[in-house]
Amino acid sequence: MARYAYPAIFTPEEEGGYSVVFPDLEGCYTCGDDMSDSLLMAEDALALVLYGYEIDGRSIPTPSRAEDLSLNKGEFVNFIPCDTLAYRKMYNNKSVRKTLTIPEWLNEAAVLADINFSQVLQDALKSRLHLS
Repeated sequence: MARYAYPAIFTPEEEGGYSVVFPDLEGCYTCGDDMSDSLLMAEDALALVLYGYEIDGRSIPTPSRAEDLSLNKGEFVNFIPCDTLAYRKMYNNKSVRKTLTIPEWLNEAAVLADINFSQVLQDALKSRLHLS
């Protein structure tokens, strides 16, 4: 889980909008109706593909330098940033049941104090993993 920035090649389409291809990532492409839409779609596509790489345990390719990419007439390069942790939080936020074991005395004290066990565990995991 990390923040990334990859070069994307934007190709203007005859009917308007742009096609967007990430040359460093197989199967990573999208399009948009205008520049704003194309940028949003590019960020989403990039996060989705890199999230897949992370889940599959695949190595993340090194981004190319813009000056090393070949462009056709009218095309241009723009670097697209994404944060796969933010993507996970947005699209993979379902709850998962976990069983844990604690001493009975600690359980009794926490119940008396009306402590939410799930929230405490989430907070502790975020702290231990240095996640916000």
